[in-house]
Amino acid sequence: MQEIIKTIAQELGVKNTQVEAAVKLIDEGNTIPFIARYRKEATGGLSDEILRTLGERLTYLRNLEQRKQEVLKIIEEQGKLTDEIGSSIAIAKTLAEVEDIYRPYKQKKKTRATVAKAKGLEPLAKIIYKQEETKPIEEIANEFVTTPKDDQKNNDKIVNNVEEAIQGALDIIAEIISDEPKYRKQIKRICYREGTLNTKAIDEETKSSYEMYYNFNETIRTIPSHRILAVNRGEKEKFLKVSLEKPEEKILEYIKKDVIKGDTQFKAMLEDTILDSYKRLIEPSIDREIRADLTEKAEEKAIKVFGKNAKQLLLGAPIKDMIVMGFDPAYRTGCKIAIIDDTGKLLDYTTVYPTEPQNDVEGAKKELLNLIKKYNVNMISIGNGTASRESEMFVADMIKENNLNLSYAIVSEAGASVYSASKLATEEYPDINVSIRGAISIARRLQDPLAELVKIDPKAIGVGQYQHDVNQKKLEESLTGVVEDSVNKVGVDVNTATPSLLSYVSGLNKTISKNIVKYRDENGKLKNRKELLKVPKLGKVAYEQCAGFLRIVGGNNPIDTTAVHPESYDAVEKLLNKLEYKKEDLLDKEKIGSLRAKLNELNTNKIAQELEIGEPTLKDIIEELSKPGRDPRDEMPKPILRQDVLKFEDLKEGMILTGTVRNVIDFGAFVDIGVKHDGLVHISELSDKFVKNPSDIVSIGDIVKVKVIGIDNERQKVKLSMKV
Repeated sequence: MQEIIKTIAQELGVKNTQVEAAVKLIDEGNTIPFIARYRKEATGGLSDEILRTLGERLTYLRNLEQRKQEVLKIIEEQGKLTDEIGSSIAIAKTLAEVEDIYRPYKQKKKTRATVAKAKGLEPLAKIIYKQEETKPIEEIANEFVTTPKDDQKNNDKIVNNVEEAIQGALDIIAEIISDEPKYRKQIKRICYREGTLNTKAIDEETKSSYEMYYNFNETIRTIPSHRILAVNRGEKEKFLKVSLEKPEEKILEYIKKDVIKGDTQFKAMLEDTILDSYKRLIEPSIDREIRADLTEKAEEKAIKVFGKNAKQLLLGAPIKDMIVMGFDPAYRTGCKIAIIDDTGKLLDYTTVYPTEPQNDVEGAKKELLNLIKKYNVNMISIGNGTASRESEMFVADMIKENNLNLSYAIVSEAGASVYSASKLATEEYPDINVSIRGAISIARRLQDPLAELVKIDPKAIGVGQYQHDVNQKKLEESLTGVVEDSVNKVGVDVNTATPSLLSYVSGLNKTISKNIVKYRDENGKLKNRKELLKVPKLGKVAYEQCAGFLRIVGGNNPIDTTAVHPESYDAVEKLLNKLEYKKEDLLDKEKIGSLRAKLNELNTNKIAQELEIGEPTLKDIIEELSKPGRDPRDEMPKPILRQDVLKFEDLKEGMILTGTVRNVIDFGAFVDIGVKHDGLVHISELSDKFVKNPSDIVSIGDIVKVKVIGIDNERQKVKLSMKV
């Protein structure tokens, strides 16, 4: 275990003691958000992202250790375990290395070598492989020739002639060469260093989105992950043929140098055997392994990009205290409208037909103006799907014509249809039509992106790259972690949260979340955090993990509105007493100002010792008491609020515009500048400096200034630059 801790510490660039503490806490059943927030003293302040990576590596390295033990046991049972094999397995860093060492000892299906071994040709193979015998090989091989008379019962063991005996022995040698771990390791190294990935079109006449790969090659060591996934998809959809080109002569020379011992009678036959071993046995499996390895790394990168993007979207700034009109655009079936109050409650809904084919612009304006007036609507949230831009023009015209004091924003409607038809949506709105539920979701996404997006399968959020092509189990695990971290970073109002939001809180599951809502419905709002212990199945362990992340607004303990954990309440009250304040003062805005000033002057090291708590915990307490009940998302960029629309025809090269980053991928970022399609800022246009990862420069939701540098009228595409 110490070796695993040392390895993880080196990989993450942290201390052994930090990893040791984190592993202990994970093994005790603590969640990552809880460890990241409330056990900073133990871990030295490791972030949730580092802790998740640590957890993944811990699982992998433990599985690796387990596999090593299994392989050692199998080889030992065969009586073939040597010190050399044992030490090779001990120093192996990956599962692939362990499997390469295990390959010669694996039970094999019927191969040319196993057939030859069954015929008793292994001793002949050893003679040829040693290359020490001076007697002509034909004479030696003749001793292994059998006839039906010699062995009437088993024809499988018959060796008919000298040629068959020699060929069988060479088949055994070919397999020995193929199974040698050091050859495979070096061949892979050569391939990664000097090999290329080549793609050709299956039919050059066929038009597809893979045309740039119809005659394409790139070195294996430099090909970026998004291209690997694109090539894989093109191959899967039968547009591309993919091959790996390797320095074959160099590889063969390397094996020959190790196998052939001088200019003997065996030289020519061993050269042919090495070529056969490489072409028939080594190359196909090495190709598979390299392609699988490239895919795994590309998927890992894509999952990280998706996770980072999803986190930014989930932590988007909420639009608070607004009456919002959700506008779900469409053509034939009409635009669905839902009015939501400032708590997310549905007030009214309708369907209007301002778009083709009905084009009832005047009727739609009249109906919406009535709703805006009736409910004092402050904001319109328009989905970015089909007919979005036509709907945006309609809304902008309506605002301008009637001099309305309201704005609109475009929000991503990815996954809205998935939510609308879900069991959860049916439970929330049993009497509301599926199509209207989409408009409700679009309105709520502007009000509180996190609370709404947690209702949707994270894969359907639509802010990634090739998310449907990657390992779905790994993607799901990663995204669940991202959602958990986001929910727990913000905190949840226990008296208003839905079961779907509560289920992502540290220590809670779907059953306990439903029980909280049921308890709330039966007993009224919870008055304090301690009351959580009365919820069925929410025991002391779950309480410890969840209490700090659940907020109680308007209860009987003002500290419950903060992220301070109940285990620190005594310390908080002592600190407030010391500063001559009471916890009730946390509800008084004027007193908060003076308290904040005093808190900023504290000697944290000295006070932490006096209160007998860790300094990181004290710093977190000070931050919470300075802004009780604050929402960390308030510091995030707010959505761009518009009143007028920009048409594609209005765009000109050199124009400077403000836009919202909608997606960040390996090769750049897509920015919404208010026209039908998002414009692309290529990685080379993100900054004057060299950019390795676009996510180092921009995040989803960022408001950025961009310059139009290219317009493709035919395909309605815009090239943008952030070098403004």
